[in-house]
Parts: sequence; structure tokens; C-alpha cells
Amino acid sequence: MSERVLTGITTTGTPHLGNYVGAIRPAIVASRAPGVESFFFLADYHALIKCDDPDRIERSRLEIAATWLAAGLDTNRVTFYRQSDIPEIPELTWLLTCVTAKGQMNRAHAYKAAADANEAAGEETDAGVTMGLFCYPILMAADILMFNAHRVPVGRDQVQHIEMARDVGQRFNHLFGRGRELFVLPQAEIEEEVATLPGLDGRKMSKSYDNTIPLFEGGPRRLKEAVARIVTDSRLPGEPKDPDGAHLVTIHDAFATPAQREAFRAELRAGLSWGEAKERLVALIEAHVGPMRERYAALMAHPEQIEEILQEGARKARAVATPFLAELRQAVGLRAMTAVAQPKAKVEAHKAALPVFKQYREADGRFYFKLSAADGSVLLQSQGFAEGREAGGWVKRLKTEGAAALGEAPVELGEGVQRAAVEDALAALVAAAQE
Repeated sequence: MSERVLTGITTTGTPHLGNYVGAIRPAIVASRAPGVESFFFLADYHALIKCDDPDRIERSRLEIAATWLAAGLDTNRVTFYRQSDIPEIPELTWLLTCVTAKGQMNRAHAYKAAADANEAAGEETDAGVTMGLFCYPILMAADILMFNAHRVPVGRDQVQHIEMARDVGQRFNHLFGRGRELFVLPQAEIEEEVATLPGLDGRKMSKSYDNTIPLFEGGPRRLKEAVARIVTDSRLPGEPKDPDGAHLVTIHDAFATPAQREAFRAELRAGLSWGEAKERLVALIEAHVGPMRERYAALMAHPEQIEEILQEGARKARAVATPFLAELRQAVGLRAMTAVAQPKAKVEAHKAALPVFKQYREADGRFYFKLSAADGSVLLQSQGFAEGREAGGWVKRLKTEGAAALGEAPVELGEGVQRAAVEDALAALVAAAQE
């Protein structure tokens, strides 16, 4: 059985070199593993929580999709789609919202951080907090549970959201599963060994620090300009350099083979200038990303090709989501108004209205039976039998043959009872036995 792995990419920016090394490249490699069914999606609903610039979101969706495709994502092997192309996701979000405790959302990291910052600034606790931010973990749970992902690669800061998805899925299973596990409970996969590239100033490469190296944007020129700004020490050409403490070397290692790493370190210790080292780094990165950049440029020039790929991905994703949501709607009671089973109480009332045979033994040692109406009045009374099985045999015949057996049966009509009433009672018993 294949194992499902799901990865979401929020569409609020342009991928840089750190994104490629830390997330894109390892995810694409992992998607090629045997026995893995991978789902990659552009989290554009999530982007609306963080960004209110429509043009930026539109541009980011295009750039991120083009980046993943140019980097080698094989859409024949994976399901690659836009979150906003799957209408089942917001509907599932609502179903999950209805079983999620507000107290659980109060403890979500993003909301608590915003609330704490407001209180520290003397503002009202919920100032500027939208319901999108507050309910963000439920939308993320819907992303994951919709496709019953077994594993979700995340950073440590996202582990809480996976735990919340597990809690919500488990609660839904308990309330509506009726013994079935509707949702797989996902596992967070923390990738401890994923490379984190330092930026130009040595801190983690991030747009928030303005220290990134572009992946494709601006071509070789922008790449060269960015690498030239990497901070190094003041050692002059000819002086030995310490490669172990150099941010430039860390970036070099992310693209180099083991042999290239050793040779680069040896040259630095022998006095290679930082300027020459930066030129070597530019050449190494360019050899790696140059061919991808050409593919990226071709895709960016023809966005209709990206759209076609995403629409095909949406069809694949909805082939899973649509029938599953139909099953979930059934589970919660959102069903088509067709003929339904009669409520149990009515069935029992119907049975109670039928006449009833009762067998008993009197003090004389003989066995008798009688047929009573729903109100308790006696319709038929038998004569006495020496054996209980004889009485039982006549009861069986009257229940199955009805009025046809009445003429032979050793019985008398109850006081004031008409034969037609007895025949109607026996006919009701015969009909009930045939249902």
C-alpha cells in the first residue's frame, strides 16, 4: 500500500536559493521514492491570511508553480494543484470547524503570538486578528485530512498544527465514524537534516532579513551581485582562511560534491582570495540552476502551460476529494432526501398493534393457547392439550395459514367476537410473518 505525503507552499513571495536547498530540492527527491504518493499544493487560501495585495498573490502563485516545475517536479508521479481549485477543501473546513473547540484555537501559536504582541503594546487582545488567522489551523487540517495524508513534512514551528489536525480528525471519527476511521491521523515529519542556508549576513536566509540570494530572478547578473555581498572576514589574498567558520563555504557545500568540498577547503587554507572564492561559488551555483532557470523562463513566458498543468492536477485531486467529501456528508447527515428506514419507535409501535398468541398451562395439567387483540380482549381460546407441542403446532399453523386453518382448529371464538374480526387478526399475523 502506498503512503501519502502532503506538502503545501504558501503563495506570498518569490522562491530564493534558501527555499530551493531547504525545501524544494529535498521534497522533489523524496517524491521519487517507491511506494510514495505525493500531493503538492499552492496554499493560496492561506496566503490571503498573510497578504492583502491581490497582484502579489497572483504573481507569487505563478512564480512558485514555475519554480517547482523547473526544479524537476514530475507531475506524472505527483498530484500538483492549487488549493483554491478544490472546493471540497473549504467545505471540509466548515465540517471540521463544527467539531473544533474554540479553546483549542486559543492555544494556536500564531494567534497567541498576535494576542501577546497586542497586550505587550497595550492594545486590545484581538486587535487586528482576523478569523482567517484564528482558524488557520482548521484550514490546514482540512488540507491534510482531505487526502488522508500519512506524513506531512514540516518545520518544528508547524508541529502543533499537525497535532491539532490529529485531534480534530480523531474527534470527527469518534462522532461520525460509527466504528470506521474516516480520517487517517497524520504524522508530522520533522526533517532535522534539511539544510538551512545562511544569508548574505550569516543569519538564516530569509526575505524578512533582506539577505537572500535569488534563485532565478534577475539571471546570472543578480546571482553574481548577491554572492559578491556575502560577508567574509578581512583576511587578504594569500592568507590562510578558516573554511569551517565561513558562511560562503556553507552555501558552496549545498551544491558541491564531496570531492569539490574538500578541494575548495584546501584552496582556502592555502590562501585563495575571497573574491576568487566568490567567483568559484557563482560558477558552481550557475552550473546547477542555469538549466532550471531556462525552463523557468520558458514557463513564465507561457503561463497558460502552467495553468493547464494545475488544472490537470486539480482533476486528479478532486477525483480523490469529491467522493470522499460525499462520504463525509453522509456521515454527518447531509444526505439526499430519498426513502429512509422507518424510525425504530414506529416499527416497535406497529409490532405492538398486532394481535398476540399466548401459550400457557393450567392447573389441570393441560396446555392451552389464546389469541388476544392489542387491547387485551380474547379473540380465540383453544381447548386443552395433553402435550405442549400440540398447542404450539396449532399456533404455528394459524400464524402461517391464517383463516384457512381456522375451520380445523380446536378453538372457540371469544365472548362477543365475530369470526370476521378473528380472520382479520390472523391475516395481519400472516402478513407480518412474510415481511
